[in-house]
Amino acid sequence: MDGTQKKRDGWSWWYALFLIQFAAVLWPPFYNRIEPVWLGLPFFYWYQLLWVILSGLITAVIYIATDD
Repeated sequence: MDGTQKKRDGWSWWYALFLIQFAAVLWPPFYNRIEPVWLGLPFFYWYQLLWVILSGLITAVIYIATDD
């Protein structure tokens, strides 16, 4: 409120968490299979749906941790 702005660093180690979700869904041979089935859904589908939720949580953690 005093007219000065903090200079924001361009990088934080928290951003490295994005690499986890990036690698987890970008390598299809890891999850391109049917077994194990969960609630009738093959692994291929529930793994990707799980990462939708996990990616949202990881992104929220990064946002909160790097919010100035």
